[in-house]
Parts: sequence; C-alpha cells; structure tokens
Amino acid sequence: MDQAFIDKMEKVLEDQKEEILKSLSAQNADYKKIVESGEPGDEVDIASDVIDGKLLETLGAQDSNRLTMIKNALDRIKQGKYGICLKCHKEIPQERLEVLPYAFLCISCKSEDERRNR
Repeated sequence: MDQAFIDKMEKVLEDQKEEILKSLSAQNADYKKIVESGEPGDEVDIASDVIDGKLLETLGAQDSNRLTMIKNALDRIKQGKYGICLKCHKEIPQERLEVLPYAFLCISCKSEDERRNR
C-alpha cells in the first residue's frame, strides 16, 4: 500500500475522531440539560425526556465504539500494519478502506465472521 494513500486515510481517521469527540461532548451537554431540567411536567414531557436521554445514551455508545475502532486504526498506521487484515494478513483493498477507514478485516474474513456469529 502506498504511503500517500495511508497519509490520506490517516487524515480521514483524524477528522472522524475529532467529529466524534465533538459529538460526544455535545451529547453529554444535552444529556446533562435533560437530567438537570427536573422540573415537574406532565407525563408526556417526562416520557419525552426519558426517550431523549435513552437516544443520547445509544448514540454515545455507538460513537464510543467507533472512536475505539478509529484509535486502533491510527495505532496500526503508526505500527506500519494499516491495511493488513488481522486474520489472514492479506492486504485489505483500498476501496474497502475508503468506505470504512477503520476496517481491520478484509471482506472475506469479515463475511466469514458474520456467518459464524449468526
């Protein structure tokens, strides 16, 4: 894999990491507002606040997971192992990495994992 592509993907990963950190920070602030606004209201308002809180928690968990995967991909870049499948050790196609820059398995190994986990 050529260095220019790896440098491009490192920039993409860094940008995604920054976006997620900003999103998590905003969600945390929104969640605090919901919790702190403990004003008595009707049941619809209370239910709406609970739903908003649950949604923020779910989004936060998804973003946290993606952030971990991005950090792992950045570590693989530093180790010189970016773009290499962790299972079969073959090169992951650039097209896959452009779509999913933090991919750690080639399509074949990922498909096999998904079939096994059904």
